[in-house]
Amino acid sequence: MTQPMANSAPLQPLAIDEVTFKRLAELVRDETGIVLGDNKRNLVVSRLARRLRDLDMTDFSSYTRFISARENHEERRFLTSLLTTNVTRFFREDHHFQALAKDVLPPLVERARHGGRVRLWSAGCSTGEEPYSIAMQVLEAFPDAARHDFRILATDIDAKVIQTAQTGTYPNLAEGHVPDVFLKKYFQRSNDVETAWHVTEKLRELVTFGELNLLRDWPMRGLFDVIFCRNVVIYFDTETQARLWSRFGAILAPDGHLFIGHSERVHSVDDAHFEPTGTTQYRRVDALPKVAKRSPI
Repeated sequence: MTQPMANSAPLQPLAIDEVTFKRLAELVRDETGIVLGDNKRNLVVSRLARRLRDLDMTDFSSYTRFISARENHEERRFLTSLLTTNVTRFFREDHHFQALAKDVLPPLVERARHGGRVRLWSAGCSTGEEPYSIAMQVLEAFPDAARHDFRILATDIDAKVIQTAQTGTYPNLAEGHVPDVFLKKYFQRSNDVETAWHVTEKLRELVTFGELNLLRDWPMRGLFDVIFCRNVVIYFDTETQARLWSRFGAILAPDGHLFIGHSERVHSVDDAHFEPTGTTQYRRVDALPKVAKRSPI
């Protein structure tokens, strides 16, 4: 990677023309499902300008041609990381975790205790706060969950945030981000940074992290009892959202639960197999045929 030269002349501001922006937006949509409207043009320029200079490129047209090449898959992954926004926190939208603890987990715990299989999925898990929050609720209801067939899958399209999540290290948790009782029970102070905390092994052993693009094939073949996909589809167009709801319906067990973001809704006619059970919370109610092999969106 080209490094800036010392004592070089001031960098000139970059700009992106309308045709190039539309082409770049098409590539991003095809790769990630994210829709970049014209109001995002300045954001794209600000986030990618340094990358262009690192690659010794002077214009967005050259960069767009570069990432269009089939062999530059890694650069497209890097682009995804630059353009995605990862805003999350522990127990975000707390009503979902209350519903999980009170209504959803009790029958799943009973099933697991009697030898049954239970699977939960955090789709779009960002830096891990969501799946670890789920894991804390699971362990409150079922302290020996890890000794049974009870697992949480956590995935995200951004490889960098998956790496962060796998470390399980978070700063400033003493400032009320996690209830004190959970902080003492499920976290340990870092020896290196005074304000940092590490999740305990109890949480780690329940959660499996992996990189996954929701628009591509899903390698999972079993059904899920609970899916959290919150504040993800808000960046997709209506058609892509409807396809994703349908795929979630096909991979949810009968009576399985779907939790989505506060500004998202499942309202397509094709997705009548979901019924609302709370605020941005749904249950699968009909028996859709399960597909042995799932096609990309």
